[in-house]
Amino acid sequence: MSILKYALFLSLFTLSYIPLQAQKSTVKKSGNPVFPGWYADPEGVIFKNQYWIYPTYSAPYNQQIFFDAFSSPDLVTWTKHSRILDSTAVKWAKRAMWAPAIIEKGGKYFLFFGANDIHDEQKEIGGIGVAVADNPAGPFKDYLGKPLIGQIRNGAQPIDQFVFKDKDGQYYMLYGGWGHCNIARLKDDFTGFLPFSDGTLFREITPKNYVEGPTMFVRNGKYYFMWSEGGWTGPNYSVAYAVANSPFGPFERVGKILQQDPSVATGAGHHSIIQVPGTDEWYIVYHRRPLTETDGNHRETCIDRLYFDEKGAIKPVKITVEGVEARRLN
Repeated sequence: MSILKYALFLSLFTLSYIPLQAQKSTVKKSGNPVFPGWYADPEGVIFKNQYWIYPTYSAPYNQQIFFDAFSSPDLVTWTKHSRILDSTAVKWAKRAMWAPAIIEKGGKYFLFFGANDIHDEQKEIGGIGVAVADNPAGPFKDYLGKPLIGQIRNGAQPIDQFVFKDKDGQYYMLYGGWGHCNIARLKDDFTGFLPFSDGTLFREITPKNYVEGPTMFVRNGKYYFMWSEGGWTGPNYSVAYAVANSPFGPFERVGKILQQDPSVATGAGHHSIIQVPGTDEWYIVYHRRPLTETDGNHRETCIDRLYFDEKGAIKPVKITVEGVEARRLN
């Protein structure tokens, strides 16, 4: 064998036996946070084979008057879409817009949001609003010209809304701060609510230790209701869950599944869930506070995997610096 052939053989042999650890090190991951900037309360969704995140711009209330969005084909590379909605397009929203939720229906994209942080509806205009666009990147415009919910019902401040489509096609809104959570049946055109059989529009479904930030999904016929606990500016902000046979519960708290890791970050909470369509792959999108930060508004958006055990219980989430591996949609 010539020296040239031997050298070629040796190089091919060496490449074919790269240690597994070295091979794994080349796997591309998102890293946490997944994009730069102070962003919180992230709503993670999938539209047209793209991942989207709609977060709160995390700043003092008087500066928190617009939304950016982020899109990705693979959870790793993110594109920023600036100011998809701001207070100039929502005349009644003068102070603070946060915790967006979004859903596509009939080719339109409906963005729900909290605004003005009302505490007394007799003196303040605000609550939960709706904006609409033809594209998930906007621009969005005010849909109703007024809040969809502008009153405090069952003790629940009208904030932190989540829109959920049930298996029968009915859309529900879950929302509420101040330790109370309501569920309501949305009209087909999202202009208001349909009464329940007892004539009420808002039904309280508050579980033990609920504070804010509700979300819901269905897996194997069970309704998983999740929420945030603790104070949003503190290190012990966290996420807990319950499981029931209907979106109305009753919901008995199971336990926490997301919380701080003093070696990684604090204040891990206010999340959303992404399921890869047609699979049992799940991701949790949430915000947390870097260990170096004490400012309550200094929150960053992160993604980690969500797993279930053989009985359907959610396993505690390990918050990471590495994030998740690239995952393209088919």
